[in-house]
Amino acid sequence: MSALTWAVAAVVADDTGRVLLCQQGRGTRRYALPGGRLRPAEGPVRAALRDIRAETGWDIELIDLVGVYHLAGPPGEAAAGRAGPLPDVLVHVFRARATGVRPATDPPPGCRLSWHSPDALPRVVTPLTRAAVTDATAGRSGVLRDVPWLPDTVAAPPPAQEWQPTADQGGRPGSGQPPEQRGEAADSSLRP
Repeated sequence: MSALTWAVAAVVADDTGRVLLCQQGRGTRRYALPGGRLRPAEGPVRAALRDIRAETGWDIELIDLVGVYHLAGPPGEAAAGRAGPLPDVLVHVFRARATGVRPATDPPPGCRLSWHSPDALPRVVTPLTRAAVTDATAGRSGVLRDVPWLPDTVAAPPPAQEWQPTADQGGRPGSGQPPEQRGEAADSSLRP
């Protein structure tokens, strides 16, 4: 395992069940869940509330923890301009709902926000986004998944495999496979 980064994201739903996604930059950049990194001495709940409001302008209510997703950096490869391998990322993904009928603040530039039906996600979503939306809309909680590092891919990940307890694991709930995370903000007139 390389260096470790802790992050948060949320599957934010509106009253109709659509989920809020962010597409950073221009062109065919991937859509992702809103979220961000934890600051020093900051817990995941506080980070999720802070990051999602900062990136989207929306106040949210956290409902529960969908799961913890592990995104491993590419094995043994260093990204251009980096001294070492990309860090592994552990992402706490929450189930949340938007409060209000419009964002509480104007989101910063850099991300185009849009609402999507969980059954009709854009083709270009991050693996974490696809896995977390699937888990959240299926009502799963306590999910533990490893997500492969997939550079510049847009294909859907393979279907999730449910976690099977072994005798030493005591039958704890969870599942096993894909995630990754990102989030930003845009369009202050966006409504759920």
